[in-house]
Amino acid sequence: MRTAVVAAAALAVVGASAAAAAAQSRAAGPARAGAASNVRRACAVTHQPGIMSCMVLIRTDVRQRNAAFPRGKVVGFGYGPAQLRSAYNLPSTTAGAGQIIAVVDAYNDPRAVSDFNFYRSNWGLPACNATTQAGCLTVVNQNGATSPLPANAGGTGWATEESLDVDMAAAICPLCRVYLVEAKSPTTANLGTGVDSAVSVLGARFVSNSYGSGQSTSDPTYDTLYYKHAGVAVTASAGDSGYKVSYPAASQYVTAVGGTSLTKTSGGRGWTETVWSGTGSGCAQANEAKPTWQHDAGCKHRTDNDVAAVADPSTGVAVYDTYDHGGWLEVGGTSVSSPIIASVFALAGTPAAGTYPSSYPYAHTGSLFDVTSGSNGTCTKAYLCHGEVGYDGPTGWGTPNGTTAFHS
Repeated sequence: MRTAVVAAAALAVVGASAAAAAAQSRAAGPARAGAASNVRRACAVTHQPGIMSCMVLIRTDVRQRNAAFPRGKVVGFGYGPAQLRSAYNLPSTTAGAGQIIAVVDAYNDPRAVSDFNFYRSNWGLPACNATTQAGCLTVVNQNGATSPLPANAGGTGWATEESLDVDMAAAICPLCRVYLVEAKSPTTANLGTGVDSAVSVLGARFVSNSYGSGQSTSDPTYDTLYYKHAGVAVTASAGDSGYKVSYPAASQYVTAVGGTSLTKTSGGRGWTETVWSGTGSGCAQANEAKPTWQHDAGCKHRTDNDVAAVADPSTGVAVYDTYDHGGWLEVGGTSVSSPIIASVFALAGTPAAGTYPSSYPYAHTGSLFDVTSGSNGTCTKAYLCHGEVGYDGPTGWGTPNGTTAFHS
């Protein structure tokens, strides 16, 4: 399998011709059923139980650049921090100081810190404060130690995921300290160990997981071993294959994050959102118990999702990556929405001890932007795959409108 993954990812060459870009898309697999030809997956899709795929989608019709654009002047590479904060009404310049966000990924990106610092500088975010560690990025292994780090990501595509995750943490919570937790391989056990270390070793109370795979009979065991952390906001991407449930988003202990298409408008809120057709959602298998705070009648088990944020590559975000790519690129996928939501939780403040933050939006439904249109497939219970007034599967209770819905 490893040979197939490397072969598929080896086609990722900056400035590839149209033919090569098409070959990349075929090798990595479609972004979703009926996906546009201008999008490809960073990581090859795996179908082996216990092996996770990252969930970042790359725009292939946006020419990548490594030029050091004037501060705040990146054009044509997706939304930047100010636009995301505007879309979600976030107090990013005044909140988040002292909070620790961890993002968990696989393999090492040796350029993670330098690319992260360039992203911050280009968008005018505060520089890393060596005294307080505000705005700083620290790279650790799955046990929470700074060495030894795992093998470099090579052609796996995981370095793109890492750039996306840390950039979104910086965009939403520039005053937060960020840890990039690098597992030695993308197994559920290694990535899950990284989640545990983020909480128990690093002290993170906000942990983002932008990866997933199909559900399995082992999921309840994984839930208990790795994802059950009371008093910690653990977020997980819903998936990029349309109406379908992904694990660990299916876990009752995490905040399952769906995806939207986000568009700037001239009136009202200034932005509109619809369900992104690629976002995962649905009713989890029977071994995933329904959280006590979920009351939708169409699913007896855990329902995905809880909340959502932008994920459509066509309305994607700007990311800076010089390991896998040539600098600036535009990406999407629910790999975008998971770290955004984890960072919104960080802006809201430390979760209450003994609580599961995935329950918080259910107590503050009026403090979210309700996404009422769009769909991600066909389903028997319409709300599981269609945007509706109130709760629906693709976007949960909606997208952030400030931080009220993310307080205990």
